[in-house]
Amino acid sequence: MELNDANLQTLTEFLRKTLNPDPTVRRPAEKFLESVEGNQNYPLLLLTLLEKSQDNVIRVCAAVTFKNYIKRNWRIVEDEPNKISEQDRTTVKANIVNLMLSSPEQIQKQLSDAISIIGREDFPQKWPDLLTEMVTRFRSGDFHIINGVLRTAHSLFKRYRHEFKSNELWLEIKLVLETFALPLTELFKATIELCQTHATDVNALKVLFSSLTLISKLFYSLNFQDLPEFFEDNMETWMTNFHALLTLDNKLLQTDLVSNAIQFLASVCERPHYKNLFEDQNTLTSICEKVIVPNMEFRSADEEAFEDNSEEYIRRDLEGSDIDTRRRAACDLVRGLCKFFEGPVTAIFSGYVNSMLAEYAKNPGANWKHKDAAIYLVTSLASKAQTQKHGITQANELVNLTEFFVNHILTDLKSTNVNEFPVLKADAIKYVMIFRSQLPKEQLLQAVPLLITHLQAESTVEHTYAAHALERLFTMRGPNNTTLITAVEMAPFTEMLLTNLFKAMALPGSSENEYIMKAIMRSFSLLQESIVPYIPTLIDQLTQKLLLVSKNPSKPHFNHYLFESLCLSVRITCKANPATVGSFEEALFPVFTEILQNDVQEFLPYVFQVMSLLLEMHSNSIPSSYMALFPHLLQPVLWERTGNIPPLVRLLQAYMEKGGATIAASAADKIPGLLGVFQKLIASKANDHQGFYLLNSIIEHMPPESLIQYRKQIFILLFQRLQSSKTTKFIKSFLVFVNLYCVKYGAIALQEIFDSIQPKMFGMVLEKIVIPEVQKVSGTVEKKICAVGITKVLTECPAMMDTEYTKLWPPLLQALIGLFELPEDDSIPDDEHFIDIEDTPGYQTAFSQLAFAGKKEHDPIGDAVSNPKILLAHSLHKLSTACPGRVPSMLSSSLNAEALRFLQAYLQGANVQLV
Repeated sequence: MELNDANLQTLTEFLRKTLNPDPTVRRPAEKFLESVEGNQNYPLLLLTLLEKSQDNVIRVCAAVTFKNYIKRNWRIVEDEPNKISEQDRTTVKANIVNLMLSSPEQIQKQLSDAISIIGREDFPQKWPDLLTEMVTRFRSGDFHIINGVLRTAHSLFKRYRHEFKSNELWLEIKLVLETFALPLTELFKATIELCQTHATDVNALKVLFSSLTLISKLFYSLNFQDLPEFFEDNMETWMTNFHALLTLDNKLLQTDLVSNAIQFLASVCERPHYKNLFEDQNTLTSICEKVIVPNMEFRSADEEAFEDNSEEYIRRDLEGSDIDTRRRAACDLVRGLCKFFEGPVTAIFSGYVNSMLAEYAKNPGANWKHKDAAIYLVTSLASKAQTQKHGITQANELVNLTEFFVNHILTDLKSTNVNEFPVLKADAIKYVMIFRSQLPKEQLLQAVPLLITHLQAESTVEHTYAAHALERLFTMRGPNNTTLITAVEMAPFTEMLLTNLFKAMALPGSSENEYIMKAIMRSFSLLQESIVPYIPTLIDQLTQKLLLVSKNPSKPHFNHYLFESLCLSVRITCKANPATVGSFEEALFPVFTEILQNDVQEFLPYVFQVMSLLLEMHSNSIPSSYMALFPHLLQPVLWERTGNIPPLVRLLQAYMEKGGATIAASAADKIPGLLGVFQKLIASKANDHQGFYLLNSIIEHMPPESLIQYRKQIFILLFQRLQSSKTTKFIKSFLVFVNLYCVKYGAIALQEIFDSIQPKMFGMVLEKIVIPEVQKVSGTVEKKICAVGITKVLTECPAMMDTEYTKLWPPLLQALIGLFELPEDDSIPDDEHFIDIEDTPGYQTAFSQLAFAGKKEHDPIGDAVSNPKILLAHSLHKLSTACPGRVPSMLSSSLNAEALRFLQAYLQGANVQLV
């Protein structure tokens, strides 16, 4: 693509169409952009547009498109083509910093994200001048530019907070400090001085304090792994100014800086060597009184968010988003102080809690915020350790949680008007949720129907918390690892629970509420067959919802739980009555067809998983509706997207299992397409195992005669890959396939096909691959396949007894006994770094495994062989009777003593002897 006006105009038109709400206009435009993004100069055209377009909407759209393009394509993945030319990469890096700093804030944020994505891959080795270029801009004096640099630096350096220690990391941090630490310190001092100069100018202060917030975050990231020498030497500068910021009381400011400063205090007070700073009772009282209590209050900004921006409020409160709140910072400080001073801190706060509750009791209507602060304070005091899965796992023993629940929480939950004091109701629900592991079961059971009632609350936060609390309670485990709350205990509330959950999605602001959908999924999972009577209504509501969200998928978690709920409906109902699979297909296929026709990329991996689940439910036949779809599943475009590969392979495996013979009879012309998919998959280190899953199913289920003409070519392709790129994962999969082929077609057929490719090839494979590598095979079924296959080679292949292959017979038997008795060899060569499928780059729809669409492990040998050791004994006995004297003499001359002892035990177990 040339950098010319015509191409800029075309790109502008297509970008504008991607903003069109009509999917018939939007989708083709998205497809076009996807088709041209591999062309040289594409990123440069986008950067030119975002810099020079007269239309601001197009500039922002170009910026977002550019960022997503970088996210998808910048990382170079082994075995995959480099999606951005070296020339484009160099030009992008040469221009992007300057462009980012000179753009308006909306565009600046997108380009800042793009720089941090590129930086993650290329900094410092391939982009050594990035920091120098950024640091020189500190001198500009323009805080729009300075904040752009700080924001970008923050997104680059914040990973230092969670990376494991390594020499590589230390070297990178050292390099960053050499370039960045001094200019950052100078900027910090200069910004503090400017705050004093502009103390009465609210607009100037907002900009300056946004800089100070970012500087604080950078300071935290650069000091996280260890305290660098530079900051140790300049500690006075930083700490004096931090102290000044903590005590600053400028009424014009309501910024995040306070929370950053409190957060810093919280991290200091947890460290043993600073303990002495906080030991004095007056210091503790002063911090509790002047820093913690005032910042625990529910501020007007919190109230506004609670009512008008509930999604953001929930994200901050439940998930702990990146945006720090004063309350959370104060709560962290309480926990930090309790680490060493639990008794005195609890005593100080108990007085505050009691007085706040007394204030509330005087006039609940006017003083409800006092009770809110009291609950928040109790929660902070009581929480010592917490996990996502269990809530609070360790509580402060000086706080009586059960008594507080009965006296102060239950009253709000039992209130008949669910819409009165919604903040207090949300607090009460959250209390149950986070202390669920500490409260006795009878109190949780008492709370369940009350929580179900709160699903009807008008407040989005309140009904979302109710759904989340129920979902968390339903995951709790009791004795014997069963759910703490049982389906029987839920029986009186089942109908109300299901009704209210689906009704809650009709409330304003919750039509795609992920917490409600997750609660629906968890309810189905808990209730199991109790939901069967309601399934017709539930499936109707779920498919309507699916149709709606497929028009414009925007909430990935919601969509995931929606598909999980569909899978549960299918599983639970078909378990009770397998014949109902047809009615599910009738309900779901029209929606699935629309999703496939419109190529809704986010949903395809899910649709393939649900279809696999449905097809696997059928007895051994394949309905015509599936056969009509079969050719479409082989289209190369579907296999280009990494997220489609695992579910599509599973779906094709289901096709093989249920309809191998049908495909051979009525769609034989599609077999080359099927093998083409296998060929594409085994060429990739990331997906070769998926290629083998498919190949194994083809060998197991397709009629042998339908594959005769293709078999030799399959082996040739595998040998080509072995020669070009032999990895441990590939070898393990290859061994399983070769032995499955032997089990299916017989040892003679295996030997003949190898030797037809090249004379003596069979011996080479045994000597160079099977004997030395079989110990690496892992997994019960995989080991069983290899054991049965090798047994057949040893005992059913005449060439092993009377040709030059005979010398391989003892070491092959020795390797088989090793597979039975020795620990698995899990060593991997140093030069092999596997790419995790989930880790392939970028913005493509990743594969999201549906837990409730899980597939049982399949054993192609099944009950035909229950114990491979006994099979070996019987097979050796049969061989020895066919050629008396040969087997014992080979064993005594070549097998080591330990292997012989094991073999003797197998023969005794099978009650046979060798002759």
